[in-house]
Amino acid sequence: MIPVLLQLTSTVPIIIPGTADAVGSGYIKSLARPGGNVTGFASMEFSVFSKILETLKEIAPKTSRVAMIYNPDNPNTINTRRLFESSAVPLSVQPITAPIHTIADIEGAIEALAEQPNGGAFFPPDVTTSALRNQVTPIVARLRVPAIYADRIFMTSGGLASYDADRTDIFRRTASYVDRILRGEKPGDLPFQQPTKYQLTINLKTAKALGLELPATLLARADEVIEE
Repeated sequence: MIPVLLQLTSTVPIIIPGTADAVGSGYIKSLARPGGNVTGFASMEFSVFSKILETLKEIAPKTSRVAMIYNPDNPNTINTRRLFESSAVPLSVQPITAPIHTIADIEGAIEALAEQPNGGAFFPPDVTTSALRNQVTPIVARLRVPAIYADRIFMTSGGLASYDADRTDIFRRTASYVDRILRGEKPGDLPFQQPTKYQLTINLKTAKALGLELPATLLARADEVIEE
């Protein structure tokens, strides 16, 4: 959508209410000074990948291999893959990259992961996997692989855990930018901001189905615990 809008206009203000890598995608020149007619808010700061993997290890302590399930056509995956791999090493986790395009690819990647013990899966922000979420989570559950998602939307179909930016907070902050631009400020002068609030959601029912006993300290930190 954003590339299309950029082709249509270079003057009408565009405020993005959440994207993974605005600079890498070419939407803006820099976070501090976006320039042009685009500004907005990031939906994910790549540095949180280590936090996501740490959380997966807390949920399933025996996890020693984690596959990142992603569509390589997504331009954000260059940074995503690099940071995923670097975040895994300090946690003594073997990073596995699993590029996919279809639900059959996803099923094959999870099946390969489940062939050996102590595997886990990480689903970064990706339009492809999000669109297939109602098919993805049953596959992950059937193959009994602990998985964590960078989008809470997977939790509505039975995902185990998610850690992502608070989208409600992002939209509220976006509204403040709309107000400032309508009052005369230029979008290119407004910093492209990173998320300030994240939310951890855990599905206790899914955890129990996998035979996982979650630490009380982890449940206490969760912003939401789904029990049914």
